[in-house]
Amino acid sequence: MSVNFRAQQAANKRKTFMLLALFGALTWLVLFAALTYFGQSTSSIIPIAVGISLISVWGSYYSSDKLVLTMTGARQIQESDNPKLFGLIQEVCIASGLPMPKVAIVEDRAPNAFATGRNPEHALIAFTTGILEAMDRDELQGVIAHEMSHVANRDTLVSAAAATTAGAIAMLSDFIMRMLWWGGGRRDNREGGNNPLMLIASFIVLILAPVAAMLLQAAISRRREALADATAVQFTRNPAGLRSALEVLQADSTVVRHASNAVAHLYIESPLDSSSVSKLFSTHPPLAERIAILRQMEQGGN
Repeated sequence: MSVNFRAQQAANKRKTFMLLALFGALTWLVLFAALTYFGQSTSSIIPIAVGISLISVWGSYYSSDKLVLTMTGARQIQESDNPKLFGLIQEVCIASGLPMPKVAIVEDRAPNAFATGRNPEHALIAFTTGILEAMDRDELQGVIAHEMSHVANRDTLVSAAAATTAGAIAMLSDFIMRMLWWGGGRRDNREGGNNPLMLIASFIVLILAPVAAMLLQAAISRRREALADATAVQFTRNPAGLRSALEVLQADSTVVRHASNAVAHLYIESPLDSSSVSKLFSTHPPLAERIAILRQMEQGGN
């Protein structure tokens, strides 16, 4: 069955919205479970957890380009340092209608690339030396289009929203579990005669919620990667370029030296050892799956 980039874009946007809605439902469930299990003793913790998460995540969001440069060891370059690379990026900018981003290089033989920045006017795209050496013009153009798609789709904003929600859920659950060990709040519920089954269910929710939040955050990241692939084809009208680029990445097993969980979702391919990460917690769809979809686009046209 053939597919086109418009169908892929629409499907991935719908799935992203659905996952964000599930995040909202999970947040409500955690709040309900907390109030059910501990009563009003948690009412002052909820705004604290949300506030700390907002400050930490959104502070990172507004300085994302500088933070990521530091964490990945990337070095910003000028057009005179690599005119051919800048020329390719400018071509994609013209096709996408986006402003020219800042460009950086990571001294690493593992082929990879990433984009960051809070909006198109503050975007940055980075490439490892390995990817510049391994790929031809069409493949590199596909990679650039994929990264510019993250900029166009405001994926840093989506990631920040998901991270804020997941962080608030984890922090709230942690605070409440600490209260459980300290023995505060639960006594009121016993005296009030709350349904024991409801209390047990609430306790289970509080334990499992942080794991569920991590799963949802990873699922949102996978959907945004798939959306970026489809949007890249819209920019270049050449699914073969990106498909070939992903095949190069698939054939290479080198791991990025400065990889970490904090920035793994930014890369075009997860920089972490895929054998050590469960598929459920993976920030990227399998390369084979992405390649197959792009090949279908080649066969079905744009």
